[in-house]
Amino acid sequence: MKFDTVVLGAGIVGVCVAVHLQKRGYRVALVDRKPPGNETSLGNAGLIQREGVYPYAFPRELGTLMRYARNRSPDVRYHPNAMLKSAPFLWQYWRNSHPVKHAAIARSYSTLIRHCVSEHRVLAAAAGASELLRPIGWMKVFRTVAVRDSETQLAEQWHREYGVEYESLDAARLQQMEPDLDRSLIGALRYTASDSVSDPNALVTAYAKYFAQLGGLFFIGDANSLRDHWQVDTAAGTLTAASAVVALGPWSDQVSSRLGYRLPLGAKRGYHMHYGAQPGTRLNHPVLDVERGYMLVPMTKGIRLTTGAEIARHDAPKTPIQLAAVEPVARTLFPLAGRLDAEAWMGRRPCTADMLPIIGPAPDHKDLWFAFGHAHHGLTLGPVTGRLIAEMMAGEDTLVDTRPFRVDRFLPPLR
Repeated sequence: MKFDTVVLGAGIVGVCVAVHLQKRGYRVALVDRKPPGNETSLGNAGLIQREGVYPYAFPRELGTLMRYARNRSPDVRYHPNAMLKSAPFLWQYWRNSHPVKHAAIARSYSTLIRHCVSEHRVLAAAAGASELLRPIGWMKVFRTVAVRDSETQLAEQWHREYGVEYESLDAARLQQMEPDLDRSLIGALRYTASDSVSDPNALVTAYAKYFAQLGGLFFIGDANSLRDHWQVDTAAGTLTAASAVVALGPWSDQVSSRLGYRLPLGAKRGYHMHYGAQPGTRLNHPVLDVERGYMLVPMTKGIRLTTGAEIARHDAPKTPIQLAAVEPVARTLFPLAGRLDAEAWMGRRPCTADMLPIIGPAPDHKDLWFAFGHAHHGLTLGPVTGRLIAEMMAGEDTLVDTRPFRVDRFLPPLR
């Protein structure tokens, strides 16, 4: 029960950290309360977003803010009783979303995004899971000329600044590629360099099996039991490690705050539901209905409908209002059949106020490392983050400059 390092959290980020450390000869224990890939990593849209060089910003246009304030928008909802506690985080998030600051953030963020597809492909090949990755890109579809033109301008900017690849599809070309979509759509943008995943849980599970093949060990345990020098309680007993990595996604602050780190963290909740397709129909690409705020994704289990963001208290019960609101609209976009899940799935996206993940050493604790805060791009950036943590811990040159992602960019930790 003695290890070189213990990785807390068996989502996509934690599993990738564990794999990269184990590959470098570390004796690694991976600890979570559930088997790998069964929390936040289970319920995403399955995109590896090479185009995602600008992380999702807080809206700043007055009209958009007023629309969200009415709390009836299909893409963003909030629980009124959560707003007081969320206000400091949201205020910092809004400030960092100023166009000048957002552009500076993108310059750092893009260094991670640049490697997201290639790092996934390398890891998937080693894990025997390449068939789960689909190099087909994904689409934004449009109902109005104004939104199409605005989104096209953004795509052109991303291409000019960061080489993001895309193609514009008129209505005829869209119907050729997706013949069963609503024929009133006026066109689409297809981001061609992004991959999609047919089963995110299966992908994380495959990476975890690869970790085990390398000699790593997984334990069901309580991450909140972490204590100095680094001990963690598990179902198999207490394990001890020379170092620890916190990769608990939206639960990371429960450990980091107990260790004295006050960080501007929040969580955006999201929902999904699977549906069948009507006989004789097929969805070929993941499709984002930009103007209605939901996504349809072909998955192994069926067509997955994913919602936008919900701001709520961490322990608040499910309120799948957004799912109920967008389902009728989604049925006009694509001929969905019946629901395949007994109830809606809900997950939490772990967010920082400056939209950059936290990747690196904890400044006040020797041999403690942080790897969380990836917001909408946890699946996208899991392998990149795993490689960076392993490189830093091993004293190697890192794939990218890691200074923008260090935790000490925030307020000093509590003393």
